Amino acid sequence: MQKDTNKPVVGRNEWLKRLPKEDKGLYAMYSSVVDCILTNTSYMMIPIDDHMVHRGDGVFESFKCLDGSIYNLHDHLARLEKSCRAVGIQLPASLEEIADIIVQTVRAGKQRDALIRLLVSRGQGTMGINPYACFRPEFYVIVHELKHTSIEQLPDGVSVAVSKIPIKPGIFAQVKTCNYLPNVLMKKEAVDLGVDFTVTLDENRCLGEGATENIGIVTLGKELFMPPPERVLAGTTAKRAMEFAQELVKERVLTNAEYRPINLGAVRSASEVHIYGTTPNITPVIEFDGKPVGNGKPGPIAQRLFDMLRQEMIPDSSRLTPVFE
Repeated sequence: MQKDTNKPVVGRNEWLKRLPKEDKGLYAMYSSVVDCILTNTSYMMIPIDDHMVHRGDGVFESFKCLDGSIYNLHDHLARLEKSCRAVGIQLPASLEEIADIIVQTVRAGKQRDALIRLLVSRGQGTMGINPYACFRPEFYVIVHELKHTSIEQLPDGVSVAVSKIPIKPGIFAQVKTCNYLPNVLMKKEAVDLGVDFTVTLDENRCLGEGATENIGIVTLGKELFMPPPERVLAGTTAKRAMEFAQELVKERVLTNAEYRPINLGAVRSASEVHIYGTTPNITPVIEFDGKPVGNGKPGPIAQRLFDMLRQEMIPDSSRLTPVFE
């Protein structure tokens, strides 16, 4: 018997009734379209004619709430403002208003540990490509599950392989846009290869970045290098790690810390390789392209940087924004 392929045309109530009810690990969402916060995951949606949905025309930030406080919110909002300016999207509210709404949304989610995604879009109004046809910019805050993160001790280490996905050129490397197809393909690549991360190379076969992470090395001469920010997205965690490294130079733990091109030979001879990111924090790389890094164990510089980062996440840190009273 032939299956009936005719689809029903339904009204609002039937549409809402048919929405999936699975647990998606979502806690709360704010939408400027309706100017309110929602905790029912089935109804957390973005309009189909939002330019961010069908054109990737938007920017975003991801940050975390740990034990009831948001870490490094100011730096993330500063980068968001820079991204909006770079692609010509006007911020739909002041940074102070956005920060207040973020706090309210996290509080509504009732989870002291969570990830927060802040999206700013060109807005609704067209299914075409013309950005000037959009009505006004919109923003969305999504609070969701934070998995597998710990600031209690340095991770045991991860494996990294060289990616075949091309490095992003120019402005696309420096702006955190919602067009993340290359990043998605890098994550797929890592899973397919059975490694934790892959990292891009530039035209000169020098290190770029991971799908959502930055990378750096420590040489045998105790120099810490990270790829120049002109070719990668300047990560907030990597930025703090570089600032910590400058302090270690003053303590003579490191001899130098700077941004410079890193070729594959330098990676393979490095005493340490690090991954920096919102979720991995500072994580040592113990295997690069199938070969051990250094002695194949986490190194002392990774430990020092991790300890300095962890110190910023304690309750009395000036880099924390309290959410719960």
